[in-house]
Amino acid sequence: MHQTRPPKIILASTSVYRRELLGKLKIPFEQVDPEIQESGQAGESPSNTALRLALGKAQSAVRGIEPHSPFIVIGSDQVAHLNEHSFGKPGSFEAATRQLAACSGNWVSFTTAICLIDETGCTHQAVECYKVKFRSLQPHEIDAYLYIDRPFDCAGSIKAESAGITLLEDSQGRDINTLYGLPLMLLQETLALFNWQLSTLRNTYN
Repeated sequence: MHQTRPPKIILASTSVYRRELLGKLKIPFEQVDPEIQESGQAGESPSNTALRLALGKAQSAVRGIEPHSPFIVIGSDQVAHLNEHSFGKPGSFEAATRQLAACSGNWVSFTTAICLIDETGCTHQAVECYKVKFRSLQPHEIDAYLYIDRPFDCAGSIKAESAGITLLEDSQGRDINTLYGLPLMLLQETLALFNWQLSTLRNTYN
C-alpha cells in the first residue's frame, strides 16, 4: 500500500526555547532563521504585533525553501504586555530590572501568535494568551532573580519555566506552553487544519 510522505516541518525561529517546546511533540523538524526585524508599530495592539511578526517569520522562511516536496512552515511570536504597554526583550540587567519592577504586583499577559504556511501558500494564523500575576517584588528579590536566570533575551524579563516561577503567585490560561513561547495545543489544532496529525508520523518510528 502506498504511503503518503508527511510534509517536512520547518520552524521559522532560531529560539532555543521554541526548539525545545516543539521537540516535546516528537515531530522531526528543521529550524531556520527567519531574518526579520522584530519590533512593534505605533498604535498596534499586542495581539496584532504578534500576528504580524509570526506571519512575517513564516513568509520569510517560505521564500528560502525549494518547493520540491510538501512542507509546513511554523512562525511564532510572543508579546509580553501590561494592558497595552508591551515589554520587549530587555537585553541588559538594568532594563530587566525596570521591567520586573513594572510587573511587580500586576497581571501581565503573554500573547503568542502562530502562523503556518504550506507549499501551496495555504496560510492559517491563530493567537492565544496566557496571564500571570507577579508577586509584589522587593528590589533585592529582583536582583537575585536576574543574577540566577539572566533572562535578558526573554520578553517580560522572566523564564517562568525556570527560577522565574518564584516571582509569580497566580496564572490564567489553558496551555502553559503559551507562556513559554509556543502554544502547543493551539499548534496541534492548527496543524490539523492541514490534515496533519501525530499519527501521520507513525511509520517514522517503526
